[in-house]
Amino acid sequence: MAKQIFVNLPVRDLPKAMAFYTAIGAVNNPQFTDDTAACMVISDTIYVMLLTHPRWAGFTKKPIADASHSEVMLALSCDDNAAVDAMLAAVGSQGGKTDVNPKQDLGFMYNRSFEDLDGHVWEAFHMDMSKMQPGG
Repeated sequence: MAKQIFVNLPVRDLPKAMAFYTAIGAVNNPQFTDDTAACMVISDTIYVMLLTHPRWAGFTKKPIADASHSEVMLALSCDDNAAVDAMLAAVGSQGGKTDVNPKQDLGFMYNRSFEDLDGHVWEAFHMDMSKMQPGG
C-alpha cells in the first residue's frame, strides 16, 4: 500500500479555507467533514485536514503557532509550468498571497510559493529531470 500523508492545518474560517483549497484543485471528502473539520483531497495519497481552532486544541496542548513566522513549507508538484502559474492565479483570486518567496526558474525546476488564508506557506513546482545537468 502506498504511504499517505495527512497535513493537518488550523484555520480561522473553515468555509473560506475550504473554498480556497477547492480553488487550487482539492476536492472535499464529506465523510470526514463537519462544522469543525474538513478533509480536502489533493491526490490519492495527499490530504489536507482543515481544523477549526477549537478542534485543533483537541489534538495538542501546544498553542497554535503564529504562521507569520517560518514554520514549515509544504511543496506540491504540478504537471508543468503553466499549472504552477494557474495554481498561483487561483491563490490570488481567493485572497491568498502569491510569490511570498522569490519565483525560481532553474531550467529543470520551476517553482512559486504562496500563503493560504491562514499564512501557511506552500510551494507549487514543476520538475523536469530530463533538463537537469549531470552532477546536479
